[in-house]
Amino acid sequence: MLRGFLNTCIVLVVVLILSILFSSMLAYILDRFKFRGSGLIRNLFMFASLIPGIATQVTVYQIMYSLGLINHLYGYIIVLCGTDIISIYIFLQFFENLPKNLDESAILDGCTYFGVFFKILFPLLKPAIVTSCVLKGVSVYNEYYMSNLYLQSSELKTISTALYTFTGPYGSQYNYICAGVLITIIPILILFLLCQKQIYGGMAAGAVKG
Repeated sequence: MLRGFLNTCIVLVVVLILSILFSSMLAYILDRFKFRGSGLIRNLFMFASLIPGIATQVTVYQIMYSLGLINHLYGYIIVLCGTDIISIYIFLQFFENLPKNLDESAILDGCTYFGVFFKILFPLLKPAIVTSCVLKGVSVYNEYYMSNLYLQSSELKTISTALYTFTGPYGSQYNYICAGVLITIIPILILFLLCQKQIYGGMAAGAVKG
């Protein structure tokens, strides 16, 4: 269980950081810059969100295997970061409600596009960041199928696959399973109690913006 907690924490932190950065940057480009093919990219993301993830696992597994990313945490992290379409649309909605006068004023003052994004717009995305972290964090913490598929080594078990070790072909150790479930709930419960104000504020702001 301790090994599962450690692996899950590493994956959760890295995935949230990369997901927030990539999703917000992509949403910034799609909303602020008009170029040929931007509408097509948006439609492709929408089309990808309609495809069940389980339907693409055979192809994804073959790609992961050919690249040597099976049984590696960084390979599992890449897979989780590559399936984050909801966060892109969350950030797109927030960027559409941020006035473009902020960008123009900063550029007139000599600020670069990177400076506009990181110094001006990114701090204003706090509600969207909180909303995206809640949705993505819950899915990563509870994720079982891909962790069981891509992390087959006993040293790379996540918290969800660690619970599965208490089941067997001749019976399940329900006393250990119940204890493990309670242990997995405690960190999330503590985090929720400490950050419930930010969580509710971010979700409410996301609902208003949408």
